[in-house]
Amino acid sequence: MNAPYAMEGLDRLQLGHIRHFDNLSRQLPNQWQLMKGKGYGQEDFGGFRFQLAYMAYALALTHRHRLPAAPGLFKPIFERLIDKILLPEVWMYWRDVSRGGSIFNAHLSGDYQEEWNPVGRDNIMYSAYVQSMALLYHYLFGDDRYAQSGALTFRFWSYFWGGEAKSFAYDENSLNDHIYWQMVQSGYLGVACEPNCIFQICNQPAILGFRMHDLIHGGSIAAEVTRSYEQAWKDFGRIGDNGHYHVMLARDTRAVRQNIGKAPWVDAWTGALLNMWNRDFVHAHYPRQIRDLLKAGADGALSINVPARPEVMGQRIVTDDCDFGWVTAWASEMGDDETLRGLLAHADRYMAPAWLDGGLYYPRNDGVENADGIRTLVEPMSGNVLLGYARLNIPDGLWHLYNEPWGTTHFEEPAIVAIGADIDLSRAVFDPARGRLDFAIERRTDVAGDGTVRIARLLGRGPWALSCDGANIAQGSAADVQIAGAVGVEIEGDDVLIHCPEGFAHSCVMTSAAAEAHLR
Repeated sequence: MNAPYAMEGLDRLQLGHIRHFDNLSRQLPNQWQLMKGKGYGQEDFGGFRFQLAYMAYALALTHRHRLPAAPGLFKPIFERLIDKILLPEVWMYWRDVSRGGSIFNAHLSGDYQEEWNPVGRDNIMYSAYVQSMALLYHYLFGDDRYAQSGALTFRFWSYFWGGEAKSFAYDENSLNDHIYWQMVQSGYLGVACEPNCIFQICNQPAILGFRMHDLIHGGSIAAEVTRSYEQAWKDFGRIGDNGHYHVMLARDTRAVRQNIGKAPWVDAWTGALLNMWNRDFVHAHYPRQIRDLLKAGADGALSINVPARPEVMGQRIVTDDCDFGWVTAWASEMGDDETLRGLLAHADRYMAPAWLDGGLYYPRNDGVENADGIRTLVEPMSGNVLLGYARLNIPDGLWHLYNEPWGTTHFEEPAIVAIGADIDLSRAVFDPARGRLDFAIERRTDVAGDGTVRIARLLGRGPWALSCDGANIAQGSAADVQIAGAVGVEIEGDDVLIHCPEGFAHSCVMTSAAAEAHLR
């Protein structure tokens, strides 16, 4: 599925989004510049955990569909995002939320207690993202580091309060098993987010994780869970009388909370994720749902209709719902190019796109509308992540990731396994039929780095040749290199290392004797 999108390569805006994800991942521990939303703590839908996870999902989709031969671009960013999602500042909200007290669980608060383990009970809105990110990493890069005992450990200690250090050790397998058994114990309705609140949305990332686990380790957990999940929800239905997805189910009463106000985030987030394993259902309901949400603007731009925020317990809710961002991401997954273009046009026109250190994002803006009544609200989750996710995704991107795994020879094929921080990589695809590694690189002048590109799994294929924009650059074997141009090329261990000079911006091809013999 990735071939046509991979050969297209990435444009300047798509590269900018990846660079922004990279920049955010490189921030020092507990530095969250540009990421803090308007809600208190990390309780709402714009929290750090969601931004980190959906940056990882966007990178996974881009690697799988657009740059399949570039693990070296994505793997280090993935690792940094996983490091960050394990930080206490991301998950400490659970210590308070676990005690209940909201309108959905206040009547049960006497049965709850303060929980320090962020994945021990409920909180699928965090645990499933850690699980799915770790398993996506293993699947995409063939690296089992998060399968090692204690690789996913949640630690907290403060000199000032809290007593002894808290530590909860898991790995990708033990966490996957733990979430699976929680799912089973729920009767496959799903694991709760906040106590007593089972959201359709929040159980979908766990299903993605189950599928990745099956692809890595074998088994059919995902098929079992989705089959049983469907059966469990039949009594309640997924969609309300108004055609929009249910928000959640109360665990104690089995009462369904319908999306009466047609909140865009509910439909869009649910639909975008549910599509990975229930595509026909999601596509069948999409036209009616999206019609209710869209608001036409000038010159093809599209915005969204958003209901007024309700008051709860006499208080106006202040959260980041990320409606615009989620509708845009949903349109990308649905392959609705006209809607996607319209929403991105609105964002580019009214949401102040900005460039920082080579990265593209849409800065936070708490103003809902401008003086002309045009929507300008941008939450960090939308501006940092979801608009980039939408631009990088392909039609049915999650569906293809879930249902069309890498071929058995993927990890034997030549690939770019490391790049300098100053390299933009806009194309990287290996054509096994022709034995060609096609890639396009540019060395930036505004970012510090060493300008290197490392290519692995090539030397064992016999004599090789490198050309860029039709000009011969170098040729060689596993032991030596003959350079024909100004680009430095060397053999380092089992890899070919390219040193790109300043200003280098070319489309390149590497071929091997084995490929030429195959073509003859």
